[in-house]
Amino acid sequence: MKTWKVLPVLLLSCAAGAVSAQTTEVSYLTHWSPETVALLDAAAARFSEQHPDIAITVRAVPFGDLLTTIRSSAGQGAPTISGIYDLWLPELVRDGLVAPAPDSVVADVAAGWPAGIAAAAQVGGTLYGIPNEVNVYALNYNKALFAAAGIDAPPATWDEFTAAAAALTDASTGQQGFGLINSWAAGVVHPFASFLASNGGALITDGVPMLDSVAAGETFALYESLVTNGWAVPAMGTADANTTGPFLDNFVSGKTGMIVMANWWESALRAGMGDGFDQIGTAPIPIGPSGEVASSISYTWQTVVSTSATPEEQAAAWEFLAWLNGEGTGASDASAMSDILMSMGILPSRTSDVTANQDVLGRDFLSGYVSVLENARAFPIVLGGQEFSEALQQTIESLEYGQITAVEAQASIQADAVSILERAAN
Repeated sequence: MKTWKVLPVLLLSCAAGAVSAQTTEVSYLTHWSPETVALLDAAAARFSEQHPDIAITVRAVPFGDLLTTIRSSAGQGAPTISGIYDLWLPELVRDGLVAPAPDSVVADVAAGWPAGIAAAAQVGGTLYGIPNEVNVYALNYNKALFAAAGIDAPPATWDEFTAAAAALTDASTGQQGFGLINSWAAGVVHPFASFLASNGGALITDGVPMLDSVAAGETFALYESLVTNGWAVPAMGTADANTTGPFLDNFVSGKTGMIVMANWWESALRAGMGDGFDQIGTAPIPIGPSGEVASSISYTWQTVVSTSATPEEQAAAWEFLAWLNGEGTGASDASAMSDILMSMGILPSRTSDVTANQDVLGRDFLSGYVSVLENARAFPIVLGGQEFSEALQQTIESLEYGQITAVEAQASIQADAVSILERAAN
């Protein structure tokens, strides 16, 4: 879930010179920006210098088109490698679209990644991908707007949060206290789930939807109060297919006092704010009335290999991915993948990469995210997860736009969630 503008389709060749008849060609599908694809292209060119029998090409599409592209291109012409959001993995495995990792990769992931992160790349105990990035949600706030409103510190509780949202709202200048996001499933659902987690609740527990809980009811009511009091303006929160748009523009321009977002958008904030980026602070998600500790939602991304590729192409793809994510293939002791991720402000997930990047991870913006990782809860990875996420998105958006009440939203999505997960399991 990245906030970058990408070309509709970008194809870059990493092979130096003509590709010989003996060369195994591997294609890599991502949603990264042209600047980031250039870094991946350069890394792949270094790999091909060492492995002249393997050529890598990189294709990029907007995030909103990524899953559709993976599914629609299944079979002949499918990308050999795809970068995917972990929520998609169970259904891709069920539909036979991704290949199990070879034993050598399984051993490397078991040794090099935290068990919880490695688990997100597994279905039924079988590893299907190599984890690369981990993202977690935190409260982002504009220090200058806080100072102007007389707010001394980021809110630690929901009461402090709503008081800050009220103080930061100025309808006469078009300034909202808190920024909601719409038109993008993860942008809607992950912040809501983070507030719910900090209120002691959960979306799904052991495969069972938990949106009928007291904690969930309080979270829906919080969202309703933000809108009805004018502290959040839904029209200012639209996202586009590249997960950019008004929600980002309004925060960058100082029209939004606070927003809940993931660490990956650091590069977009820096680009948009220039010297003003120093005014952005990060803090844990405020604790709700039923919560005991600040928490949030985390999720990972991983690279998978298509079952449509030939055995030779699959072998070459795993060899490239093992190199790309391998210790010491990038700067210092980091992996080449880590270098690419860190260029975007994204947290790498390999243990050795975290160690190699301690200095960078300690800077103000990212350190706020690193500090909340300990109590973060992984977004539930279940069959039907994408459909569930989209249904919850629609319910939250209906609440934001005043089409339903908080009570109606809670009852509706709980019933929908039960139906979706039961249907997916059968």
